[in-house]
Amino acid sequence: SRSSVIQCKPGGNCPSRHRGMTRQLSPLSVAEDSAAPILELQNRSPSGICRHSRVERQSRSGEEGTQMHTESSTQEAEGQTRCQSCTSTFLKLIWRFLIILSVSSSWVGTTQFVKITYETFDCPFFMTWFSTNWNIMVFPIYYSGHLATAQEKQSPIKKFRECSRIFGEDGLTLKIFLKRTAPFSILWTLTNYLYLLALKKLTATDVSALFCCNKAFVFLLSWIVLKDRFMGARIVAAIMAITGIVMMAYADGFQGDSIIGVAYAVGSASTSALYKVLFKMFLGSANFGEAAHFVSTLGFFNLIFISVTPIILYFTKVEYWSPFSAVPWGYLCGVAGLWLAFNILVNVGVVLTYPILISIGTVLSVPGNAAVDLLKHKMIFSVVRLGATIIICIGFLLMLLPEEWDEITLRFINSLKEKKSEDHADDITDSSVHTRSRSRANGTVSIPLA
Repeated sequence: SRSSVIQCKPGGNCPSRHRGMTRQLSPLSVAEDSAAPILELQNRSPSGICRHSRVERQSRSGEEGTQMHTESSTQEAEGQTRCQSCTSTFLKLIWRFLIILSVSSSWVGTTQFVKITYETFDCPFFMTWFSTNWNIMVFPIYYSGHLATAQEKQSPIKKFRECSRIFGEDGLTLKIFLKRTAPFSILWTLTNYLYLLALKKLTATDVSALFCCNKAFVFLLSWIVLKDRFMGARIVAAIMAITGIVMMAYADGFQGDSIIGVAYAVGSASTSALYKVLFKMFLGSANFGEAAHFVSTLGFFNLIFISVTPIILYFTKVEYWSPFSAVPWGYLCGVAGLWLAFNILVNVGVVLTYPILISIGTVLSVPGNAAVDLLKHKMIFSVVRLGATIIICIGFLLMLLPEEWDEITLRFINSLKEKKSEDHADDITDSSVHTRSRSRANGTVSIPLA
């Protein structure tokens, strides 16, 4: 809207608004004048034209510009924060995917390397002993990572003593070393030795699937020994695991190498479960440094006290090789290196990410081994074996459900119901508003009934 300009003669006085100054105002200008402060008349121009002051308008425009600039900067900051959060989420997803892939690949590689090594070197206990000795390097690797990442670096002795608290307040003494390390070292050796014996009788897919039953055995032992919470879903998972074991043994008619291989694999899963339950009972939870210290201690115990066993097996010709140069050291180092990588990834993954991701990586080794057996070894899987493998894997995944899964599921269903009811109420409100506006346009008012 524009106001009419009153021209005056030079040197004359401009008539004020009280003397009859007239302006042609549009309805919009009237509204603006009623809402904004009254603009006072200011000095005249040399031509005698009276002009309104623009000071308040300029200040108002300056304030509006500042406000718009502030809003734009706020929006830019919000956009940058959103981009950063999206980037961090994407990087976390990639990191978790890499952890899962690394765990699965290392376990598949270990199993397949053992199968290849058996073609020229049939000594499972020597392979177990040789691979367990490599666990000594776990703590030095952990300390190297500590030196590379920690801001306050500690000496090796101080870090060793700090991580020795897993054995108690007194640290690692000779008595504690023999008392606590011996049973866990025996269970560790039995687990790996039985797993390698099972690989002599069964395919890598069958052994890796049967080894996944250790999750069900851990639940049963924890429920009986540690008095953990009873969960119906995990009982169902344990039943499915046992069903899969029976089906796997039935695949070849409960006879021959199949039933022996199933017994070895189930024994390996049982000793692994017993190892985990006893670790939780006597040592509790441990951080990455304490776990690395404990695994290295197991390797040291294996090197000192269990080295006599492969020597006895060699001279009794139970595991005999001749000549010494015929030992495939390349394959043995490959098995030991992949086994070491798997143990490190398990301990690192539990600390840096969720333990469920490590379990998912373990169960993904089953389809990984199946793909290798199918493509490389041209294995043909029977329907019974395939069904048993699928049942065991489903039971393993049921074991990964959290303890409060039923409460979480009910809460999720209730939130969905509430959201549906809110959306329905919003639709009813929108329809009533639309009906009311249409009725007013027709000159009538519609009053909705309660």
